[in-house]
Amino acid sequence: MSTPPAPLSPYAAAQHQPQHVSVQAAHVQVHGPHWIGRINRAIAVRITRSVGSMWAAYAFAGLALLSLPAALRTHDPLIIVAWVAQTFLQLVLLPIIMVGQNVQSEAAEAKARADHDTLQAIHRLSVAVYELQLRQSADTPPPPSSNGAAHP
Repeated sequence: MSTPPAPLSPYAAAQHQPQHVSVQAAHVQVHGPHWIGRINRAIAVRITRSVGSMWAAYAFAGLALLSLPAALRTHDPLIIVAWVAQTFLQLVLLPIIMVGQNVQSEAAEAKARADHDTLQAIHRLSVAVYELQLRQSADTPPPPSSNGAAHP
């Protein structure tokens, strides 16, 4: 069983610098900073954007519907079910699912940016409170000891 991490000291918390990990930074981490990684990333993004669009879903639906009359002419339920499952659903649902994932990803990225901004504001406020406490403790004389003698 793992032990929970030790709490940060106020000094360590004041020195912490919040960082926002962008999509670009994640791309570099996955594909690497080398020019080959940038080319692979560009190709992958271009294909994903073109296939993961509603226009691709419409084109794939049209393409799938071209083979529907041939499947129906067979009057074979197995061929018709195979056409629906293997041709229509796979061709049309793939881009639609990708569009949905893109929308969810954009929403998550926007939420991450907003959360990061909020956390930065909280961090700045916490640092200000910490610095204020340090100044106040430096200006405040120590309390008298319990035996009644004053501190020098």
